[in-house]
Amino acid sequence: MATRNYQSIGEVLVTIKTEFPDITISKIRFLESEGLIQPERTPSGYRKFYEKDVERLRAILRMQRDEYLPLKVIKERLQQQEAGDGQAAEAVAEEAGEPAEELAEPPTGLQMSIEEMSAATGVDRERIKELESFGLVCSHGPESARYYDGDDYIILSIV
Repeated sequence: MATRNYQSIGEVLVTIKTEFPDITISKIRFLESEGLIQPERTPSGYRKFYEKDVERLRAILRMQRDEYLPLKVIKERLQQQEAGDGQAAEAVAEEAGEPAEELAEPPTGLQMSIEEMSAATGVDRERIKELESFGLVCSHGPESARYYDGDDYIILSIV
């Protein structure tokens, strides 16, 4: 009997289950339906996952798990990598294997007016007020001396 150089969807599941315990066949099929992975098919319709497909799947799952990226952003990243590099799967897998940049602890005791916060983070006043209306940031203090704290600074730095 000849050895295969590809895996079935069930074999892929077993292969990556240790690193991604919550993975299911349904999730793998879903990622395919979203266009994130495109395994070949046998004449009878079974999926054929080659090593490059498994590495791409791992990269996608790492970006989801480690960087909390939505599928749309992951797909865009993969497309950008493919457009600029013939070895996209390897590059994405390598990039996804690196831990996301750590956020600094919020400065303790930080108190900034909206103008200071805007200047420090590059987020304009209107946007800060909008984010405050959504409850993402919160000004503190009496109405005449409202200020934003270290937590707000971290959030606005991300925006």
